[in-house]
Amino acid sequence: MDNSAIIIQKPYVITEIIHATPDVDIFRMAAQDGTKLNFDPGMFVMLNYVNNETGEKIARAFSIASAPNSEVLDFFVHMIHGRFTSKLDTAKVGDIYYVSGPYGQFKFDAKSDKKVLFIAGGTGIAPFMSMLKHIRNISSGNDVILIYSIRYPNEIIAKEDLESLEKEINLKMVITVTRPQQGDGWSGETGHIDSNMLSRHVSDIMERSIYICGPLSFTKAMKEVVASMGVKPEKVKADVWG
Repeated sequence: MDNSAIIIQKPYVITEIIHATPDVDIFRMAAQDGTKLNFDPGMFVMLNYVNNETGEKIARAFSIASAPNSEVLDFFVHMIHGRFTSKLDTAKVGDIYYVSGPYGQFKFDAKSDKKVLFIAGGTGIAPFMSMLKHIRNISSGNDVILIYSIRYPNEIIAKEDLESLEKEINLKMVITVTRPQQGDGWSGETGHIDSNMLSRHVSDIMERSIYICGPLSFTKAMKEVVASMGVKPEKVKADVWG
């Protein structure tokens, strides 16, 4: 038997559940044996729910939002009350889930990508949170522009972390609200990300490596936008969801 094909699932304990926005919870988990997961920023794991009484097993992929070498793994979960998220809906601190991975090619190399543009939609901010914290932790000095698209102002995930990172590293952050409401108090960018918005905020887009993460329709649209601006495909990395 090929041992390399065996997927190892390690037990992780929920240490904290943070209600980040009306629809998104942050689940913080630590390995039961106290070890750290070795991963590159941008990668994901498979999170596995196992019911030992019924034998029910469900797995779903989640990007890691915490920095490499962290004691915990953070996951930004859109609580859509689906088959997997309905389990997390009733989860509590101390519950055990199983993690396999890490996986994925949506990896950020701080040494080679010195100038980058991150384009995030919704929970697609998760891998970028890992990348930004990594840049801070290793003091790599990367030049980063983050364009983050949300529907409503109260949907900014980990708002305080993002604001701290904006002060701590060379980060320019632009948040755009696609469904502004009268009286919502939002004075920033509004509307979907398009070439005009990118031209205003990223004057040197041709010099940057571009990373895109969000829902499938968002990711597809963003790839088309940057292509229309003349960005070569090899300069673009894209991942679906967070």
